[in-house]
Amino acid sequence: MAAPDLEETIMTRTIITAITVGFALALAACNTMEGAGKDVKSAGTTLENAAK
Repeated sequence: MAAPDLEETIMTRTIITAITVGFALALAACNTMEGAGKDVKSAGTTLENAAK
């Protein structure tokens, strides 16, 4: 079996790195959106209580 050429190895590593970074960003975005949702809910609750 022939060894993969350098270009193929670099492309494979680039794709794996891009996928890993994409997953990390997606995970960070989910956590950020969850926190933002909690902040908006808290602000809405505070506003609702103030209106009573």
